[in-house]
Amino acid sequence: MRYSVQLKYTASYIILIAVILVFMNVFPIARIRDILFESKYMSMQNQATVVASSMSAWTILYPEDVGKVMDLLELDMTRLVIVDTDMKIVYDSFDNEGNVGKYALFSELSTALTGKDIFYSKYLNGTLISNAAAPVTSGNKIIGAVYIYDYEIEQARFITALQSDLTKVSVLIAVITAGLAFFFSKMLTDRIKSILKAIKNVRSGHYFYRASVKGKDELAELGNEFNTLVNRLQKTEDMRQRFVSDASHELKTPLAAIRLLTDSIVQNENMEKSTLREFIYDIGREAERLSRITEKLLDLTRIDNHATPVNVPTDMRRIVRQALMLLESLAKKRNISLEVQLGEKCVVMANADDIYQVVFNIVENAIKYNNDNGSVTILLFVSDEDVRFIVDDTGVGIPEDEMPFIFDRFYRVDKARNSEIGGSGLGLSIVKDMVIKHGGTVEASKREHGGTRFEVKIPVYHTAPGEKIQ
Repeated sequence: MRYSVQLKYTASYIILIAVILVFMNVFPIARIRDILFESKYMSMQNQATVVASSMSAWTILYPEDVGKVMDLLELDMTRLVIVDTDMKIVYDSFDNEGNVGKYALFSELSTALTGKDIFYSKYLNGTLISNAAAPVTSGNKIIGAVYIYDYEIEQARFITALQSDLTKVSVLIAVITAGLAFFFSKMLTDRIKSILKAIKNVRSGHYFYRASVKGKDELAELGNEFNTLVNRLQKTEDMRQRFVSDASHELKTPLAAIRLLTDSIVQNENMEKSTLREFIYDIGREAERLSRITEKLLDLTRIDNHATPVNVPTDMRRIVRQALMLLESLAKKRNISLEVQLGEKCVVMANADDIYQVVFNIVENAIKYNNDNGSVTILLFVSDEDVRFIVDDTGVGIPEDEMPFIFDRFYRVDKARNSEIGGSGLGLSIVKDMVIKHGGTVEASKREHGGTRFEVKIPVYHTAPGEKIQ
């Protein structure tokens, strides 16, 4: 609990407000006291000056004369004491008749007789107590001293009342602040806990879990970004599981066939040579199929790892011709005619091996999934700043409802027939990934008179004079 963000946030907020409240209680009272002390100092200093000035013409202070002058001045103070140079009282407003002639042993008076003014004030037990003393001079000679004592209650009550009010307000503010700090910190930490709970669930493999953070602030944005990340993670995990499942299935089929054929050979010692040759031929065919699947899985791994190809100016005509040279034998077996039209300046900035994969896969599919005695039309030309590669076949075509899925990994339109031909459902996925990697697009559509059209667009590259082209 001591490491809780809520506790730290609440404690920090309360400490901050406590410091502010202490400052509010101390500074105003101290400042008001200073103002009252200054006011009292000016008042008492003026009174002491008036008293001292009224006797400045004398050389000796006589009690009778001093008493008459004090009666005329009518000063408002708690106590006024005047002494001569021997510190004997010549006037005392507190008890003039009883104290005249006695010694006033006040330190303030002894200091004043040295020629210094004295003043100090203090606030004690709800009372403002002030003391002042000043010398009485005649010419340059000190003939006595004046001591004033003031006991103020009304102004002290004002300070006490103000201090009490500030204390009550501070307590109220402290209670409200503590409540608000707890409320807001809990609201904040609850949202953080919601995100933390979602992270823990996702870490445990529950990719369906989502953080529920309402609002439009940074935490809500954090929650939304987390949910977006989890969506992508779940999609990636689904693709991974599907990929592993489909890959296992695709690899299992040729491996099972090879094992079945080898078991048949081992168990049949008197197998005829023709049958043995046929079995060995089937094993080789399944091995080739296994090799093709493995190569395509490696291609997909390279694409998924975002391997950066070395792109150079590449003439797509050369790539198309190389692919057709290898595919002509397959076309002849099916008696499929190849109609080729290759335009000029079909140069792209690309990796030649990747472009070869694109061309070979599309044309190979057009031949393999065509009708016997059919045709494949191959067009290559430049249009609207794109090199366009179009392949039309006269096959049975692809159903409209399956057209959106043909570029998905391991997706096959006619699984039974494709299995016989040797397809793995990876070729078109590789085509799409490689085309997109080169900034292009690939689309498939149904032809009006039967068959399928594949169209690839890759941005054309305008070569500089003398630039080398592969």
